[in-house]
Formats: sequence, structure tokens, C-alpha cells
Amino acid sequence: MAQEPDLKVLLKNSPKNWGKWGPDDEVGSLNYLTPEVVVKAAGSIKSGKVFTLQVKMANPEGDPVWPGRQGATRINVMDAGHYHAGKGPLFAGGAEYADDYMTLFLQGSTQYDALGHVWYDHQIWNGYDSKTTIGGLSKASILPIAEKGVVGRGILLDIARFRGKEVLDVAETFTHEDLMACAKAQGCEIQKRDILIVRTGWIAKFYKVSREEFYGNFVEPGLTHSDALVNWFADMEIPNLVTDTIANEVTVDPVSGVVLPLHNALMRNLGVTLTEIAWLDDLAADCAKDGQYTFLYAAAPLKVVAGTGAPVNPIVIK
Repeated sequence: MAQEPDLKVLLKNSPKNWGKWGPDDEVGSLNYLTPEVVVKAAGSIKSGKVFTLQVKMANPEGDPVWPGRQGATRINVMDAGHYHAGKGPLFAGGAEYADDYMTLFLQGSTQYDALGHVWYDHQIWNGYDSKTTIGGLSKASILPIAEKGVVGRGILLDIARFRGKEVLDVAETFTHEDLMACAKAQGCEIQKRDILIVRTGWIAKFYKVSREEFYGNFVEPGLTHSDALVNWFADMEIPNLVTDTIANEVTVDPVSGVVLPLHNALMRNLGVTLTEIAWLDDLAADCAKDGQYTFLYAAAPLKVVAGTGAPVNPIVIK
């Protein structure tokens, strides 16, 4: 009988950054983004061009979400119809207004994961007990990340264009060595403490095909686990991995059969922050045009108390 995949076995030799920034740390490898790193990253601005990386929310075309989640729903609670019906509140001077609210999964749009979002063996990031997630994350929630903010040198790694494709195939994988080869082909180099922004074309595909096709054989393309990859992330002191996929890694590891091993090897163990469902096609087209693949990256998710994640609209300045 085949042995069931086990994260404890798969990651037994994986490095950990637990305790590196003290026993109370909740932002992990974002600690690498020091003021000196931010000042140096600002030097990447050449033209002042600005790109935003969030997908549209409550989009009539649909929101790309993990299977089982629902897209955001926006509902008007006040608009001109109320005034035409004689039910709108009256203000001195005659001002009228519209108002609405939205319900959503906190990870149902472009979003940052909290470091306590995924775990194994009863411990989350920095060794906190997984019981701290009950009823809301009292440790390693999205709030400390939101309060810190994320600013550094971003580098776009356009794997889809590097492989001559509009979008990577279902379950197509790549490694850190592929990322380095992609950077070299683009005429740039991944540096220590860079924020990695990886384009696969996957989220753009959501808007081009039927929902049946997009979700029918749902194994996303992405990075696949290896000890060498995890050690490379550790040695390079990567603070943040941003991708245009929903899971930020190939959904099921093709060798071990483990689901989402990098969420554990990178996020749980190293404290690497994961950013998912990013819109990268406009940025990628401009980078291909002007040849500039490095830039200032800035982001801050919403300050949701005890949240497992939160929506974000990252900004890139070239």
C-alpha cells in the first residue's frame, strides 16, 4: 500500500526562521524589508509609470476564487431610486447620496495571506500553537502585516512569456532555477531581498474561457517543492512571493502528492508572505516593451483584526 503523503516527512529537512526575529514576531521575512532596502528600492523608479495589481472586485464577469469560495457581492442600500420613491433622507441644501455594502471572502480577491493561514503538526508560523487560530487568529494574523506595509524592490519574472506562451498549462511547473533563467533572459538579476512577482497568465485566462474550462481540471501551474528551492528562498532572504494564481504554487505537488507544500515550507517555516490572484498582464506588457523588469513595489492589505488574509491593491512604480 502506498504511503500517504505527509508534510512532516516531506519538510523534515526544511529550514525554519522561527525565533529569528524574536518569540513574538508575526511578520516573518518582511523583516528583511528594512529602511535601507526601501531607500535602495526607490532607486528603481525611472519613468514614474504606475501600475495597480488588483483584479476587479464584485465584477459582473465574475471573480476568480479558490473552488468552494464565492466572489464578492456588492449591494446598493441607497441610491436615486429611494429619492424618486420619496424615501431618501433629506439634507439641508438638497444633497442626495448613494451607499452600498459588500460581502466577500477575505481571500476572494487579490490578497495577502496571514502567516498563520496554513500549517501542519499543530503549529503555525514562529511555533505558535494552531489553537491560536480558533475563532480568529490571535497570532500571526493579517493585521501585523497590514500595519507594517510591504515596500521593496520588485522584480517581474514573466515565466509565461519566457516559455513562449500566453498562459502556462494546467499543472505546469517551474523551479527557482527557471526563475533565475527567466530573469537572465529578461536582462536582469534576482537580488537578495527582492519581492518576486511571477506571471503565469493563469488569472487572465479566467476572463477568457468558460468557468467549466477554468475550473474543470483545476490544478494550477506554479512553483513545485524541492529542498533546493526552499533553501534558495532562505538564502536569498525573499520576503514576499506574488503570483497571478490563486494558490501561488502548483496545487498538488507532482512528486509527493502533498497539497500546497510551499505554503508550509515558505510561509509557515520561513515566514515568506504570499500574495495571490495578482493582475500582472498590463505590467508584463509594459516590461516587455521597455525592458525594465525591476521597480518599486508597495502594498498594504486591509487592517482586518484576527483575519487569515485581506484584499490588497498593490502598486508598482517603474
